[in-house]
Amino acid sequence: MKLLVLNCGSSSIKYQLLEMPAEKVLAVGVVERIGEAMGKIKMEIDGNKEAFDLPIENHEIGVSKVIDLLLDPKRSLISSPDEIKAIGHRIVHGGEFFSESVELTPDAIEKIAACNDFAPLHNPANLKGIKAAQAALPKAVNCGTFDTAFHQTMEPVAYMYGLPYKYYEQYKIRRYGFHGSSHRYVSQEAAKMMNKPLDNCKTIVCHIGNGSSVTAVVNGKSVDTSMGFTPLEGVVMGTRAGNVDMGAAFQMMRLENLSIDEIDNIVNKQSGLKGIAGVSDMRDLQSMAAQGDKKAQLAKEMLTLSIKKYVGAYLAEIGGADCIAFAGGIGEHDGDVRKGILAGLECFGIELDETANNKQGESWVISTPNSKIKVMVIQTNEEIVIARDTYNIVTK
Repeated sequence: MKLLVLNCGSSSIKYQLLEMPAEKVLAVGVVERIGEAMGKIKMEIDGNKEAFDLPIENHEIGVSKVIDLLLDPKRSLISSPDEIKAIGHRIVHGGEFFSESVELTPDAIEKIAACNDFAPLHNPANLKGIKAAQAALPKAVNCGTFDTAFHQTMEPVAYMYGLPYKYYEQYKIRRYGFHGSSHRYVSQEAAKMMNKPLDNCKTIVCHIGNGSSVTAVVNGKSVDTSMGFTPLEGVVMGTRAGNVDMGAAFQMMRLENLSIDEIDNIVNKQSGLKGIAGVSDMRDLQSMAAQGDKKAQLAKEMLTLSIKKYVGAYLAEIGGADCIAFAGGIGEHDGDVRKGILAGLECFGIELDETANNKQGESWVISTPNSKIKVMVIQTNEEIVIARDTYNIVTK
């Protein structure tokens, strides 16, 4: 079965065409600059990359152009749009409606729209992608996989805020968590690498990228996570502040007469590594720190300390762990950051293998054989989670 995975942003569409259940990736790419004077479509097939500049007015045209490229006889991917039997969509926020992936019926789509206020930059774009897919491939089954769904197993003691209870009852203000597909995939792969049953395994997953979150996974279920009502809460990130005393934000608003939208922009897009050191890319930050830039060094140390705090807290919360797994762009590629996070955690029996930590690969163990907690790096794959769930929904 050929299956299309779509991840739609406000001005972009990431896509993959897969053959299921073999999980073979046939094509992967991105549509960029939707709505601008000139857009771009990129496609990669078996390592061969192509790029096309053309106007892409909206998401419907973007998806339609992707289908046209897949239909091109010289690529030998599909001979008819009907070959694509299903489309799996990444959807950021499912609120309390969804605890697993679902077929996108009119009722499900209505519930996704009801969560627009929870993720105003993401859910409306996700809905555009669903509409575009329905128009381009009317015979295909559309399914949704939610960033928040994996964390719906958290208990109220973990997801509630210390606010008046009416704000939860009336407006569902609570911790939802994000990066769910990544945390789910990585915790499953970690259990496989340890040759342990998933339902008898305690893992702390550190998904570290431009956006970062830490999740405690017990027996395959999320019990606590660092991101909250929005992806702003938690650790220091590329442009997000992470945990900040609300009183500090109120004071900033008073001192500079900032509006809600202005303070929202500051804490989400001007803070974190960018706010401290002026850059949000970890590679730039590492280079600056190596040249003696004190702000870059500070930002790096703030990032590692903020993640270390969550790892330590979750070790206490779940009573130790079998594994700590690093994923995400930084988690997978930056041994220096991993080492900084683990430094000081030797009291939990963690022993880092320096040689293994400095390697590069897809998935490997970076702790010594004597380490009481295995530490590993796992290349996350959120798209395959979406593809598997979509395939299972369609075939059932």
